[in-house]
Amino acid sequence: MTFKGFTKEDFNVFTIVGLEDRMTAIQEQVRPKLELLGDHFAPTLSALTGDEMFYHVAKHARRSVNPPDDTWVAFANNKRGYKKHPHFQIGLWETHVFIWFAMIYEAPNKAEFGKKVEEKAVEIRSLIPGHFVWSGDHTKPDATPFSSLSQEQFVALSERVQNVKKAELLCGLHLDREKVISLTGDELLKKIKSAFETLLPLYKMN
Repeated sequence: MTFKGFTKEDFNVFTIVGLEDRMTAIQEQVRPKLELLGDHFAPTLSALTGDEMFYHVAKHARRSVNPPDDTWVAFANNKRGYKKHPHFQIGLWETHVFIWFAMIYEAPNKAEFGKKVEEKAVEIRSLIPGHFVWSGDHTKPDATPFSSLSQEQFVALSERVQNVKKAELLCGLHLDREKVISLTGDELLKKIKSAFETLLPLYKMN
């Protein structure tokens, strides 16, 4: 089975009312595509990072009432899980696809990572393009383009990760749903690979 990209119907699963019905649609419609992306990019990311990378498709297992508003596949150098490790993600909300490098609140070394980001803030500005976005919370769909962040705001984001237990740091690319729907599977795979290559220096900072 080859990856053929995402369709309008894939994005629209997040408009389905009710936990059970939405979960069924995610499992039947979106999860097989995330599995394909996992299979495709685990070897690519292993080669890029120099670490053996394993993929983890979101199960949303803890949900008992509220249906998920997004879903994803994550890649980390740990077979059992990704949340405690620096990782990459590909996923979608109703409005867009996201491609992240992420250090989320479960990661025990996120404060040290935030310190490195603070120390290398100027260098990072030269490595990560302005249209890439930053976020401090993976549970929210919005993020800020690097070009809109002043250096003071960027440093403040890195300081928050060092000092606030629930704070996170994510950097990546958002692709609008209409743009994604217009792309072939191969075109989207190329965009994702290019984004991962751009984000690699952040992973290497660990």
